[in-house]
Amino acid sequence: MTIYDKIGGQPVIKTATTVFYDRVTGDDALAQWFAGRDLSRLRAHQRAFLAAALDGPQLFTGLDLGEAHTGMAITDDAYTRVVGHLIVTLDDLGVEEELLTEVERRLEVLRPQVVGA
Repeated sequence: MTIYDKIGGQPVIKTATTVFYDRVTGDDALAQWFAGRDLSRLRAHQRAFLAAALDGPQLFTGLDLGEAHTGMAITDDAYTRVVGHLIVTLDDLGVEEELLTEVERRLEVLRPQVVGA
């Protein structure tokens, strides 16, 4: 069973993505990176990305992470905050601690592709 399946699959990813974007867009330290963006499109990309990153369906067809974040000047602090919001969201949805740790580990590996891109 994949981590995607263990956390609840598509229903949990869909709910988590909605709650996650409410949190990051409401975070004054992160709002600048989301202002003026098509949040519906971002949510769809995030759902597909998370599914792929967690060994679920490979539906992600967007730009690679480096290309998608080029010129955005994302900081280490911002990346940490974004990952934190996702982990808290998954925790609130009842995802087990060991799975939260694994999700965080997988996202940490991607940090160099996003920060300072």
